[in-house]
Amino acid sequence: MIKAGIIGATGYAGAELVRILARHKEVSIAWLGSRSYIDKKYASVYQNMFQLVEGSCLDDQLDQLVDEVDVVFTATPQGYLASVMKEEYLEKARFIDLSADYRFQDVDVYEAWYKIEHKSPQLMEEAVYGLCELNREQVKKARLVANPGCYTTCSILTAYPLVKEGLIDPDTLIVDAKSGASGAGRGAKVNNLFCEVNENIKAYGIATHRHTPEIEEQLSYAAGRQVTINFTPHLVPMNRGILATEYASLVKNPDGSLPDEKQIRGAYEKYFAQEKFIRLLEAGVFPETKWTEGSNYVDIGFQVDMRTGRIIMIGALDNLVKGAAGQAVQNMNLMFGFAEAEGLDLVPLFP
Repeated sequence: MIKAGIIGATGYAGAELVRILARHKEVSIAWLGSRSYIDKKYASVYQNMFQLVEGSCLDDQLDQLVDEVDVVFTATPQGYLASVMKEEYLEKARFIDLSADYRFQDVDVYEAWYKIEHKSPQLMEEAVYGLCELNREQVKKARLVANPGCYTTCSILTAYPLVKEGLIDPDTLIVDAKSGASGAGRGAKVNNLFCEVNENIKAYGIATHRHTPEIEEQLSYAAGRQVTINFTPHLVPMNRGILATEYASLVKNPDGSLPDEKQIRGAYEKYFAQEKFIRLLEAGVFPETKWTEGSNYVDIGFQVDMRTGRIIMIGALDNLVKGAAGQAVQNMNLMFGFAEAEGLDLVPLFP
């Protein structure tokens, strides 16, 4: 049994961490950090946790709290962990950060896209990008894991096998993604009010969204060269879910033919057939967010369009589970040698 602490426990991702860890056989929650609700009972912030989670929220004083746990989850805004992290903390506990602070190898890329000065760039090289299906062995040995976000997890996994196998030209990749309102966090913002979101759909961060370089960096590793993509996110009126529809030009085979359904499916199966949390759907079946809600699954489907020489790839996941807290717990399981699916056998909710 290990002890975990959660900073940012009253945000949506933090609350999802609490929900998952509360039923984890190998973990006890030692403390819950939240600057907004110091000394307030956690179950009064999230009444669904009444009689399930005891204790009150604490301030996020890592100097004292890190000594009490084996792992710290930080479900905090960009810049928080980078501003307080010290080498000595990593000698006491392992860290899983749900922000973007350590997702890049190049501090200049982070600062250019996030408009924040990185306060601990010396730790960026050590951090492991926690996309478990791609970096499993590195995660096992990591002291600091950069947990990928929802858009990036869905976008990368949906295209990765085809980029890795050279079946698509990644520079033609267009990612058109939709997210539920919980992806914007729990903070009070006019754009997230019910009357702003309900019966509406809108694109945002067009050609400027800060997840773009993260997707590009990871797909560049797969391609073995620099990749440039188009990524456009949309906000849709639902609580949870990511649906990414991705388009790319197919690369012809040596004989001049285009990759067919069998060849494409073979590439996905090569990388994902043994992955518990990635479900490659049957031919002609395409992902829906409802099929993954409340679970740690990613559903992937595709359609080859021989007429245009392109492929349409579709991925779906729950932005708060596989896109945040579930993936963080999956990373923790790897780091501590637990069964990778422990605490994550969550059956999708329907309806």
